[in-house]
Amino acid sequence: MIRVNLLPPELRKKIKPLPGVFVIGTFVFVAIVLVLGGFTLYLTGKAADLKAEQALKEKRLAELQAMIKEVKDYEQINKAFQDKNSVIEQLRKNQNIPLRLLDEISALLPRGVWLTFLNESGGNVNIEGYAFTNPELVGYVENLKQSKYIVEVALIESRSETIENISVYHFKMTFRIKL
Repeated sequence: MIRVNLLPPELRKKIKPLPGVFVIGTFVFVAIVLVLGGFTLYLTGKAADLKAEQALKEKRLAELQAMIKEVKDYEQINKAFQDKNSVIEQLRKNQNIPLRLLDEISALLPRGVWLTFLNESGGNVNIEGYAFTNPELVGYVENLKQSKYIVEVALIESRSETIENISVYHFKMTFRIKL
């Protein structure tokens, strides 16, 4: 159906123009929405960049922590190795001490004196034995005092005993061996 307005132009409804405030307000609103939308996109992109950077840093942190653990493990292994090595070196250094001790004691042992007990602990040596005469025992003590490997010789005890109808002197002595 077709409609025709037959009213004269004076009586016809006039279209009123939009008020200027409304037009300006609409433009301002659209501009604000666009600016806020752009700012939101900018902040969203910035947040995504920061999250990606955080993920990279966390990955790097995990790598560094793994490296730190490897270094700590290496240090523990190295310390254990050095401890074992120092024990081996100490043993190697001290392995000649028993040999030197026995060699020195037996080389200085005069005829008529014999040993029944020898104990070495930390460089301190305790010996017990018998001698046929007191001068032989005194000679042994003097021989030990003159040794370059033996120091602080002390005769602890000397007493006369009879073994199978033979009079002997039982003695106890201590000294230190130089390391």
